[in-house]
Amino acid sequence: QVQLVESGGGLVQAGGSLRLSCAATGRSVSYAVMGWFRQTTGKEREFVATINWSGNTAFYAASVKGRFTISRDNAKNTVDLQMNSLKPEDTAVYYCAAGQTISNLRIGVGDYWGQGTQVTVST
Repeated sequence: QVQLVESGGGLVQAGGSLRLSCAATGRSVSYAVMGWFRQTTGKEREFVATINWSGNTAFYAASVKGRFTISRDNAKNTVDLQMNSLKPEDTAVYYCAAGQTISNLRIGVGDYWGQGTQVTVST
């Protein structure tokens, strides 16, 4: 069993930056594809970014490409999301997830999910 715990959310002004971190406990997730998703009230969960097990391949949603960067440290069992040039429309609860393949995780098919961390971007 794997537990994923997100941290780093908060309130930031538009144009600012935040770094989210996800720590995995219970067992190693170095084998797994990791990713970030977000969800706002009344909307479906949205794919943000995913990264393969070695950390050398990443995919991003068009809405965040060029502004967000996903990275992982398998020795520490963590995956981070660096968010720059934040916009009010980035406001959401951000979730960390672990899955078997990039193709599955990109469509929301994951094995484990965190509880989420709130990101609020003010104008």
